[in-house]
Amino acid sequence: MPANSIRALVDDTLNPKVRGYLHLPDVPNGDGLVLTHGAGSNAQAPLLVALAETFSARAFTVLRCDLPYRQTRSFGPPGPGDAARDRVGLRNALAALRRTISGRLFLGGHSYGGRQSSMLCAELAKVEPDLVTALLLLSYPLHPPRKPEQQRTQHLPDLHTPALFVSGTRDPFGSIEELQRALKMIPAKTKLLAIEGAGHDLGFKGKAKREQLPKQILSELTELVP
Repeated sequence: MPANSIRALVDDTLNPKVRGYLHLPDVPNGDGLVLTHGAGSNAQAPLLVALAETFSARAFTVLRCDLPYRQTRSFGPPGPGDAARDRVGLRNALAALRRTISGRLFLGGHSYGGRQSSMLCAELAKVEPDLVTALLLLSYPLHPPRKPEQQRTQHLPDLHTPALFVSGTRDPFGSIEELQRALKMIPAKTKLLAIEGAGHDLGFKGKAKREQLPKQILSELTELVP
């Protein structure tokens, strides 16, 4: 992708501010995607970059953004009190991208970022039911590793946004069978894309990456909400 099709974005008119990278297609189709990262990562995560490049090549305007906790601290996981502010940050990122697009608006996140994205939509289901067209939840952290009793599903019955879940068959944060049971709690259209042999990183650890996965995700998401 040409370097001039990506630009750093900082919007400090919002609180918390929006910080990330905006992918601008040559001929935009009017649709947009906000992508955010997991607990130990940032907007430069290889998975997010690969997805942004793939979606942008298909005429989506894509914003890869750092959550507020990552803007405050350059490394380490979010703290116990960060989640609510991170959700406000996601809402601000959606507002920032909405200024540049006129069509559908999607929200995606890896692990912690996906969980906060789903919680945001569940919280606003009654007041902003059309906040986003659909969710892209990558390696949703259903429970901590080796602690299946600590299910992170309390908000799922309130989630009325269509959602595509993408998870590896070797993800310690939730098995495919556990996710299938959890999806039944969601009163919206959902789909689960299982990636054979992949762990929590979906095969994008370090420089490694699955070449076809971003294209497959794009196809599945656009089939979920044509």
